[in-house]
Amino acid sequence: MPTIEPDVVALVAVGGAALALVALLVAVGAQLRLTRARRALRVLRGHAGEGDVLEVTTRQTAESVLLREQVEQLRGELERARGDLAASLRHVSVVRYDAFGDMGGRMSFSAALLDDAGDGLVLTAIHGRGEARTYAKGVLKGSSEQALSPEEQRAVDAALPTARGGRR
Repeated sequence: MPTIEPDVVALVAVGGAALALVALLVAVGAQLRLTRARRALRVLRGHAGEGDVLEVTTRQTAESVLLREQVEQLRGELERARGDLAASLRHVSVVRYDAFGDMGGRMSFSAALLDDAGDGLVLTAIHGRGEARTYAKGVLKGSSEQALSPEEQRAVDAALPTARGGRR
């Protein structure tokens, strides 16, 4: 069997050691990259650790779609509520007065109840010494088919500015 010279053995040993060192450095670098990748994956998973990135992304997309549907549903409900609010009799004005000169205390009144369009009614209660009468008249866009007394007209006029974006 042929013999190998000691210089060649030493050279092969040094070469093998250098190759092992390079392999060790590559392995350490790979381990560091793997650690960083695992950390990034935990961030993507939201630290929940459940499922892979595709499962997490799919779940988040489904949740996003559900939230969008709920927002659209709430927008519809808000529009319906705005319509209901506009049609509600929420603009009110009361005018108190003495219907008869011999009575004091301004016991008679006219009250206008209108929605945003100026539609609604006027209630009038006239109190005298021996009797009280109550009247109701419909109002459409700020006016009535029946003649309004001056007090009723004042009540309607006082409620109309609020119904059309005026005061209050």
